Amino acid sequence: MNLSGIFVPLITPFAADDTIDLATLESLARRAIDAGTAGLVALGTTGESSTLSPAERDAVVATSASVCRSTGTPLIAGAGSNDTTATVCAVDHVSNLGADAALVVVPYYSRPTEAGVVAHFRHVADRSAIPLIVYNVPHRTGVRLHAPALLELADHPRIVGVKQSVGSVDNDTVRLLATASDDFAVLGGEDAQLAPMLALEAAGGITACANVIPQAYNELVDACTRGDLRTARRLSGPLVDIAEALLGQPNPTMIKAVLHARGLLGTPAVRLPLTPPPSDAVAAAVAILDRHAALTRADVPVHALSVGAPH
Repeated sequence: MNLSGIFVPLITPFAADDTIDLATLESLARRAIDAGTAGLVALGTTGESSTLSPAERDAVVATSASVCRSTGTPLIAGAGSNDTTATVCAVDHVSNLGADAALVVVPYYSRPTEAGVVAHFRHVADRSAIPLIVYNVPHRTGVRLHAPALLELADHPRIVGVKQSVGSVDNDTVRLLATASDDFAVLGGEDAQLAPMLALEAAGGITACANVIPQAYNELVDACTRGDLRTARRLSGPLVDIAEALLGQPNPTMIKAVLHARGLLGTPAVRLPLTPPPSDAVAAAVAILDRHAALTRADVPVHALSVGAPH
């Protein structure tokens, strides 16, 4: 499975009656693919998977899989928990619904040792019909996987990558990128830090903000793939401002609010315990995105592309 490029972790749109708006989900999935996105992720954190019923989760995966099949695009589905046996069942289930790979979070809340986490992933991978991608996100799980543990997991033939969401391009991330084999994909999971990850030859990213501006993130990957780091630097600065604006409130509240403001989403509704973001924050994010779009169209010099630059 090719894990190079941007994978968009789709939001789950809700209608006014709180049901899932599957037609809009399909539209957003096709919009991302039409912008050059390498693949889609269903049932990620951005998709509010923890608040969906089993039937709703099935509908999200089935709808996403249908779009991916019709476009020849790979689908990754979230399928992890802190219960190893339940995770095996969840991975099997999303595989049967059409997922090409499973994004499996490091077991949360239980706070196992790293050896326990490695055993968990090996147990799941041994029983999986599809490849696994480790989701290393310690600020959500309370457990951090360091480079040696990730490299140990990379030796398993069905563990094909990691979404590295550790809050920084830290020592372990640099070691991992320097040491992992070419067939183990390190995917950036922090939107604002995608450019330095790509410069160190990360395979790509699972990028929440690409729900809003997929083309911009695809252009960043393309520049890094060509070795054009000057262009990558020009593109990356404004994306930091955008990521701060869109992820400064609990994800995906701002992403939904901005998509709604742009007419791409019928309602910006999120489910409790998430609540809508402040209106002034939404207005500020829309202004940042509008400025980015205007400057991009104008093809202005590098120094002027920062949102905070004088104009």
